[in-house]
This record gives sequence, structure tokens and C-alpha cells, in this order.
Amino acid sequence: MNLTIENILLVGSLLLFISIVVGKTSYKFGVPTLILFLTIGMLAGSDGIGGIRFSDSKMAQFIGIVSLNFILFSGGLDTNWKAVKPILKEGLVLSTIGVLLTAVSLGTFVWFVTDFTIFESMLLGSIVSSTDAAAVFSILRSKNLALKNNLRPTLELESGSNDPMAYVLTLTFLTLVTSQDESIWKIILMFLQQMIFGGVAGFAFGKLSKIIINKIKLGFEGLYPVLVIALMFITFSATDLFGGNGFLAIYICSVYLGNQDLIHKSTILKMFDGIAWLMQIVLFLTLGLLVFPSQIIPYMGIGLLISVFLILVARPISVFLSLMFFKMKLRRRFYISWVGLRGAVPIVFATYPLLAGIDKANIIFNIVFFISVTSILIQGTTLSIIAKWLNVALPEEVKPIAENDRYILNLPKSEMEEITIDPGSFAVEKRIIDLHFPRSAFIVMIKRNKKFVRPGGSTVIEANDTLVLLLDNEESLKEVHTILDQAPIT
Repeated sequence: MNLTIENILLVGSLLLFISIVVGKTSYKFGVPTLILFLTIGMLAGSDGIGGIRFSDSKMAQFIGIVSLNFILFSGGLDTNWKAVKPILKEGLVLSTIGVLLTAVSLGTFVWFVTDFTIFESMLLGSIVSSTDAAAVFSILRSKNLALKNNLRPTLELESGSNDPMAYVLTLTFLTLVTSQDESIWKIILMFLQQMIFGGVAGFAFGKLSKIIINKIKLGFEGLYPVLVIALMFITFSATDLFGGNGFLAIYICSVYLGNQDLIHKSTILKMFDGIAWLMQIVLFLTLGLLVFPSQIIPYMGIGLLISVFLILVARPISVFLSLMFFKMKLRRRFYISWVGLRGAVPIVFATYPLLAGIDKANIIFNIVFFISVTSILIQGTTLSIIAKWLNVALPEEVKPIAENDRYILNLPKSEMEEITIDPGSFAVEKRIIDLHFPRSAFIVMIKRNKKFVRPGGSTVIEANDTLVLLLDNEESLKEVHTILDQAPIT
């Protein structure tokens, strides 16, 4: 079947529906949904029962980049800075030095066991050097796996921030494969430019986006998530235009925004949570359609050998060497080593050699695809088992609730209070968003002149308003009173 304008919506929606329905029951059998999405894509492709002919690497790469924008941005929005801050150094070292060590060690192994040149070997190593944000975010959260001692924030920070390093390494060795006389200093300069511009642009666009979101008056709540999508793509494309790393920029931008008070933040978070799932499904379906299973079979042997080396040798070496100067228990290092999930990102990066037209591009793509599938099957299905075996998982009854989950899940509160605003209160003529209430306290209604006002982030508090609040506990109430500059009710 050839995809046309007339049938692409029908085929796409059917594949999406099947993926959601099948994915809903997949974890009863311990199978990650990402594998099912890939499988459905392959079954629908040229070698499968669907017979859909799709071999457009450029289109697959475009879909991959757009999807990764949403996945990284959503992951950044859900990153709690208070949880990340204590492990920031470890996460950054893993996402830079750890990625480099993985690429070099795996590339060296590939050079020894294949007929690849050294640069082709390093290119393959670079493509699969980063842990995949889509796989890590999806599997950790769908399994609702709670880990001890900031272990989960470490894994999510690494997976969310290490794609830029792998991207730069991939471009570097792809350049060396196609033009071996390229200056090493030019490559180093490109690396520094990508990382520095990306980091600075991400923070700058984050601060600018906060101002725009909170100051602009759109009138309709549903337009605010659309505004954030526009700001996300502006951040990525503008950073890339000026030579910075767009993936790094949108991740830093989203982490900043996720830890700020934003108008209609609950709506924004819910929308991005849904779109991130949609993008994961679309991305894995597309990559499943792109691959030809019959072409992978000849490389399954060497693919399995490389995959086993990556999981059992290259990844542990990079983790242990990267964290050697940090105080961390041995079992935590082993678990970080195990959660080196490869997924969609390496497959997307493997399309760059295809588009560059290098000799071994198809071989690299098929090996990378096999490595990603193997990683999700072996590591993704055993995360909970290994966590319990290494004693790094929290018991079910003491699992903490993430800060931003309060926005998404509409969790019930334990207390309700009414507070009347005195004319001299700090809150008079202030917008709710500017009061910076604790996240454990919500204004659910405002009584004003015998009428009820539905509050939003842009709602201005007036004198003699009565705020109806839902709170977690007494401490939350004290924080609210402190902000309102009122004495606590006795």
C-alpha cells in the first residue's frame, strides 16, 4: 500500500488506535509499550501484513526531531529542580563524559569485531552512546517505579540532557567519515559552540518564555498550551539557526519553566503529558514502518554481540569511570549502569548517515535498530526486578508524589479553609500567579460581592475577597498566611 493524502489519515488513526488499545494491556505481560509500537509499525510496513511502503528517511528524521522536541520538553517540565539540584553534578558528568566514554569504548569494540574503519566504528558508537529520554521517561513512569536517594532524578536528568552530546559526537564522526581531512580544531570549536550556545539559549528562552506566558492576555485558557508549543519550537529552531544545540536548549528551557509559577500551568502540563505519549507512539510507529525486518536478519549476530558489549561492558565502564569521584553506593552505580536504555533517539540519529549517503549507512541503521530493540527488551523489562534485587526501590506504600503530579492528577486535599483578604493585605491588586502560593495549596473559588468567581492564574485579588482554599496540611496554611501578610487564624 502506498501512503497518499487520501488514506494517510485513515491508516495513521487506525495504527494509533491499535497502539493505544494494545499498549493498555501490555504491562500485564511485562512488555514495554515502546516495543509494541515498534512491532505494530513493522507489521504494518513493507515486510509485514500491512504492506505499507515507507522508506523516506528524511521524513522519518523530521518526524523524529519534532517528536523528540515534545518528549524532551515534557520531560523537562516534569523535572523537579529541588530533586535534581543535589545530583546535578553527577547527572551532567554522566550526560557528557559518560556519553563520550560509551561512544569511544563501544566504537573501539566495533572496530575490532567488524570491517568498519575507525571513524565508521566511532560513528556507530556515538549514535547509540546516549540513554534514550523517550524510553526512560516512558518506562519509569508507566511502571510507577520509585527509587531511593535521588536515583530516579539522576536517571531522568541524564536521559534528558545527554542527547545533545550524542548528537554532537554523531555529527563529528559523520563529518570525519565523509571528509577525513577535517581539522580537529574545527570539530572542537563546533562542539563548544553547540554546547555553550545551547545552554545559554535554553536559559535565556526559558526566562523570556515565562515573561511572555504570564504577561500576555489571551482570553482563552486553551490557547496557553498552544503558546508554549510555539515558544518550544522557537527555542529549538532559533538556537539551531545560530549554531547551538537545540535539544539542549529546549530541555533547559522546559526545566526552568517547569519549576516556575505559570498561568494555567495545570492545563499546560496535562496537554504536554498527552502530546508526549502521542509523539512516542508516532515516533516508534514511524521508525517501525521505516525499517525492513528482512534486512536486519543478516546483522542479528553482530548486532547481538555489540548490544551485549554495550549493556555489560561499555555502559558500566562509562558509569563507573564518570562517577569515580562522587560518593555513591556500589549498588546505585550498578543500577545506573543497567538503566542505559536505548530507544528511538539512536534510530533517529542513524538516519543521518542514510541521508549523508555513506557506504555502510544501511548496515549501521539496521545494527542500531537491533541494539535499540534489544536494549528495551532486556533492560526495559527488568528495571523493577533489578531495582528490588539491588535494594534501590522504595516500598509501594511510601512512594513519594512528584510536585508536578499534583497539577496533573488533581489529587484530593486533606483540608479546606476560607481566608478573607484585608484591604491592607499584600495580595490586594495582585494576580494569583504573582503570589507564588505553595504547590500544596490551591485556590478553588473566590467569593466576591455575594458572587462566586472562578480563579485562574491571571485573576486579580481584590480587597474583601474570600479565598476558598484546598490544602495538604497545616504547614501549607501557614505558608499561605505568610504570603498574604496576615496573622494565622487561631
